[in-house]
Parts: sequence; structure tokens; C-alpha cells
Amino acid sequence: MKNLDHLIAQLAQDNAPRAAAPHPFLISATWLGYAAGYFLIALLVSGTRPDLAAHLRDVEFVAEIILLLAIVLASSVSAALLAFPDAYQKPRWTILPVPLLVWLAALLLLAYAADNPPAPQPLHSWQCTMAIVMVAIIPGAWTLWMMRSFAALRRGMAGSVTVLFAFSVSALWLRLQELNDSISHVIAWHYLPMLIFAVLGWWLGKRVLRW
Repeated sequence: MKNLDHLIAQLAQDNAPRAAAPHPFLISATWLGYAAGYFLIALLVSGTRPDLAAHLRDVEFVAEIILLLAIVLASSVSAALLAFPDAYQKPRWTILPVPLLVWLAALLLLAYAADNPPAPQPLHSWQCTMAIVMVAIIPGAWTLWMMRSFAALRRGMAGSVTVLFAFSVSALWLRLQELNDSISHVIAWHYLPMLIFAVLGWWLGKRVLRW
């Protein structure tokens, strides 16, 4: 009889009501807040490029920065929605980063075509990719860890979007920090690696986001 009473008590405890999960927009805002704080700290430590004020009068550069900011925002919203099994009944919103990536690619191609004669290449190359990876590790790992407390069903897509979110924050930091005007360098060592790692995030999401 005591064992039966214990079993009933245990089942009642397991079925106790739990607090509802926050709205995805609130989750996204929280992730953006932490990412913004981390971004500002990274920028304070590294400093900004000395000619940043002049570049903020360059339409192409400003458009690139705006698109990067939009990708950060869209990927955080997409990741927060994908943390829910039904994407909070907003599945179309989960592909928000895709058109922004297309626009960024179009902008970069236009800038590449207009770069004649080409701007001089910086003395470094792969070091930029390594810097982006190193800065992206903390927000990427933290966001993936937070997503584990939810119930993502599309784990591959969730992992890919989360990696895109972290790498967009990191790419934005480097674009404001690095003294470099070579658009071919930016395409090859900033944005192509960002897309490659976002694709690899599909595998990472499958491995990490289990519940």
C-alpha cells in the first residue's frame, strides 16, 4: 500500500503544471540582448577601424552593415521559432534570413563589379576567417545550449540558423574592426566561410539539439 501511495505521489508530481515557455519574440529579444552586449565588448577590446567615420558615408558599406544587422535579427527570430516543435505556427517566418542573404550576395556582387581597379589586398587572408570563428564560438554555443531546453523538431535547420546568427554577429564585428577595402577579400574570407559554417550547423544541430 505504501508503494502504491508513493507511485501515485510520484505520478502526480511528474504531471505538475509547468510554467509556459516565453513567446519566441521574447526569446529572440533576449538572445539579441546578450549578443549585443558581447558584440560591444568585442568591439571595445579590438577597437574600430580608424576610417570608420568616412566609411559610414559610403552607401555600399552602410547597406552591407544594415543587411548584416538584418540577418542577425532575422536569424535570431528564426532560431527562436525553430526552438518550438510547431515553429509557433509561423513556419514561413523561419526562412526570414534567406532573402536577406540573397540581397547581401547581390550587393557584394555589385560591389565586386564596381571595384575597378581593385582595392589592394590586405597582408592577411585566412586569419580573418579564424577571427570570425573564434568570436562566434561564445554566442553560438550559448544559443545552442539555450535551445536545448526547448523542443526543436527541425534540429538541422535550427542548428544552421543558430550558427548563422552567431557568425553574422562575428562578421559584423570584423567588418567594423578590420582596416580593409578589398571586396574580394571580404567575399572570400568573411562571407563564404560564414555560409559554409552555417551549412555545417545543420549537422551540429542534429548532434546537439536532442531532447
